Amino acid sequence: MASHTLTLISISAILLLTYTIIQQLLRRRAAAQFARSHGCQPAPAYPQPERLIGLALIKESKARSAKREVLELFRERCDRMGPTWTMGMLGGHFVFSIDPENIQAVLAKNFKDWGLGQREHTWGPLLGKGIFTTDGAQWEHSRAIVRPNFVKSQIVSLGMFERHIQELIQKIPKDGSTVDLQTLFFNMTLDSSTEFLFGESIESQLTFEGSDAEKFSEAFDFAQHQMPGRNRMGNLVRFIPDRKFDEACKIVQDWGDRYVAKALKNLAAEKAEKDDDTKERYTFMREMASQTPDPIQLRNEVLNILLAGRDTTAGLLSNLFHALARNPRVWQKLKAEIDTLEGRIPDYDCLRNMHYLKWVLNESLRLYPPVPTNARISNKDTVLPRGGGSSGQMPVFVPKDTIFLYSVYSMHRRTDIYGADALEFKPERWSPDAPGGPLRPHWGFLPFNGGPRICVGQQYALTEASYTIVRLLQTFGELENRDPKGWVEGYGLTLCSGDGTKVALKLR
Repeated sequence: MASHTLTLISISAILLLTYTIIQQLLRRRAAAQFARSHGCQPAPAYPQPERLIGLALIKESKARSAKREVLELFRERCDRMGPTWTMGMLGGHFVFSIDPENIQAVLAKNFKDWGLGQREHTWGPLLGKGIFTTDGAQWEHSRAIVRPNFVKSQIVSLGMFERHIQELIQKIPKDGSTVDLQTLFFNMTLDSSTEFLFGESIESQLTFEGSDAEKFSEAFDFAQHQMPGRNRMGNLVRFIPDRKFDEACKIVQDWGDRYVAKALKNLAAEKAEKDDDTKERYTFMREMASQTPDPIQLRNEVLNILLAGRDTTAGLLSNLFHALARNPRVWQKLKAEIDTLEGRIPDYDCLRNMHYLKWVLNESLRLYPPVPTNARISNKDTVLPRGGGSSGQMPVFVPKDTIFLYSVYSMHRRTDIYGADALEFKPERWSPDAPGGPLRPHWGFLPFNGGPRICVGQQYALTEASYTIVRLLQTFGELENRDPKGWVEGYGLTLCSGDGTKVALKLR
């Protein structure tokens, strides 16, 4: 009897193995036919001792991360390999690209062929399931309820920014002593973002050391700065304990839960006290709460949007003033444009008509994009339009479950797109009268991503940043660099200056 059972088990195992082999062979045959039908040629493969685990590459990435040079490592590899190349690592297949046409195909033209993949595991402990961590119907729902917050009618009123900027100005020394503007910018944008989302500010600029607002801000910063490393570990991150990260996520989510509970309570009270015809000012939380009573979903969506609303703007301002402090010519030219206001507080339309200010913002976004690298994973066999063959111009076959990594940081430094001086901070390159004609990089300039997942809050971020710059330059006439070192990356989910923005400002 035992022998008969063993024989059945052996036959079953052989049949299963045979079935698996046949399925693999059929899949490879179908993939080969698919590739031939699209005229695909292989992209260059990055040289490495072994392509299964890629231990040498992982070790190199870890060493460069410790030096805060991950973004430069990607750029160096692209300089060596070209705009599109492949790599095997951690048992997976990767395609790397800084080719605008390939990035457009992934983000827009073939959008449905690609998803976020492992992001729910790597980002989920902090952000939960929200607009930046989900795909499909859930992502479409999140985007649909988020979008109304960022239409023009919701951001043209700049009065909210003014109060928080004045609190920022009060924190800046008036005696010429050194200040880290980056710390102040992150607090200011936290205050404005929470007011915009909840209808009330956390007031981090007015709180004391050790306050809940400070604890939240520190935990939020720490957790999101762990994300690049978590992304590199992929699905393995679920099996690697990180107590400090878990504690930071709990602080952030507990804070979010308190605000959600308060907002739901206030909404219920408003409904009880006011007529249905009373029109309230649109807030993200009110709209979300009217569509779902689930406090976990509310918290997740709020944290997703808070990350974008706070960190991208703060990082943009920090990197921009870091550059301005090292480029006095640009500072003076920007100040001259702002002086045409003769001290008047700008409105939305006025900001949009300040051309040099726009060029300065574009140049900062070019050199220091808020999200410098990103990734997608193919959910079916698909094709990239370029990168294959000896010419690099042939289509590339991409099998299902391939990870596509693209570096906006590296693409924005391509000399064939931005000129031989692409590494320089030069706002004039955006002028219509620039040598060689107007710069039109199209998909070669992606500070806020592109396609259906383009950042819904980009106009909010640009408006707040523009208004902050104008009000600061109307208050301070001189900017002095107080940091002898160059810029280094402060790379979490978004990009800021790794050593802060240490400057001195003098009143007009």
